[in-house]
Amino acid sequence: MSKPRETDLYAPLKAFLVAQGYEVKAEVAAADLVACRGDEEPVIVEMKTGFTLSLFHQAVARQAISDLVYIAVPRGTGRRYSRSLAENRAMCRRLGLGLLTVRLRDGLVEPHLDPAPYQPRKSVAHQQLMLREFARRVGDPNTGGMTRAKLVTAYRQDALRCAAHLRANGPTKGAHVARACEVPNATRIMATDHYGWFHRISPGIYDLTPKGTEALGVYSDTLAMLEQSP
Repeated sequence: MSKPRETDLYAPLKAFLVAQGYEVKAEVAAADLVACRGDEEPVIVEMKTGFTLSLFHQAVARQAISDLVYIAVPRGTGRRYSRSLAENRAMCRRLGLGLLTVRLRDGLVEPHLDPAPYQPRKSVAHQQLMLREFARRVGDPNTGGMTRAKLVTAYRQDALRCAAHLRANGPTKGAHVARACEVPNATRIMATDHYGWFHRISPGIYDLTPKGTEALGVYSDTLAMLEQSP
C-alpha cells in the first residue's frame, strides 16, 4: 500500500462537510480547507499525514481567523495509534482545536473532538501524590530528563535503606527492619520485591539477593546521601 498523501484527505473531508450544507474550497489564504455555510463562522481544516508539531502550529495560527479550526489526519490501527490518538485529542482539547480522522480505504470521516474553549480541571489526587513524593524523597538524586529505568524515587530510597540494613545485619524480621530504618512499610517493600532485591527465607524473615547486593553498589551515591540525612 502506498504512503498516504495530504491530498488524499481532501475529497473525503470535502464530501463530509458538503453533506452538512457547507460550501468547501481548498487552499484559501494558506488554509488547507475552508468551509462556509450561510453567515456562520468559517470552518478551517488543516491536514497532515500524521500528528506533527507543524500541524498544531498551523492550526493554532488559523485561530486568528476562526474559532472553528480542526486538524485532520489519516485513521490508523493498532495500540500505538490508539495511544497517539488519545494523547493528541487531549492536546487538541487544551488548544481549543477540533480533531477529525479519515479512513482512507473508504473515505469515512470520524469527528473525535469539536473546537471549544479549554477549561482546565486539576486533579487534586494527582497533585497530592506528587507533593507526597516530593516531601518523602530525600535530597535531589535525579537529573531532569533522565530515563525512568534508574529514577530514584522515595520508594527506591526506602528499599535501599532496607537493603543496606540486611547487608549489615543479615536475615532480619521485617518489623525489625521497619523500626531500624524508619521505613514503616519495610515488610511490604521486601515482600512485594519490586526490584528483585529481597527474598523471604522464613515467615517474616528476609534476606538480600545478589541483585540487591549489586544495587547497593549501583546506588552507592544515593545510599551515602541517605546515611548522611537526618
